[in-house]
Amino acid sequence: MAADGLKIISSHHGSKETADRLEAAIKAKGMTVFARIDHAAGAAAVGLALRPTELLIFGSAKAGTPLMQANQAIGIDLPLKALVYEDSSGRVWISYNDPNWLAQRHALGASVEPVTLAMSGAIDAVANEAAE
Repeated sequence: MAADGLKIISSHHGSKETADRLEAAIKAKGMTVFARIDHAAGAAAVGLALRPTELLIFGSAKAGTPLMQANQAIGIDLPLKALVYEDSSGRVWISYNDPNWLAQRHALGASVEPVTLAMSGAIDAVANEAAE
């Protein structure tokens, strides 16, 4: 895990396919994809170049609500987000915040640990499924 709770994994697929696979895996786990933001398209719209970069915003009220009940400030980090991007050498990556780290960041305490552990396992699973 990178600094500050950021997990980064390499994908074996192109950026669009990785983002598509990630979206499908999220939905297959019963979570909702609230938005898919194409940063490269946004850059192109204003005449700027950006390698493929897409942000998926997703989650589940069933998982997120107990965290916000513990400390509503975590709502700044929920729903969860995953970034799919291509680096300068053409490698594709998926990065996301570890829910356990988010719980520590917002001092949620041990009572929500089962929820954050489940969330962390779910996001790890969908990211690895998308990347393989």
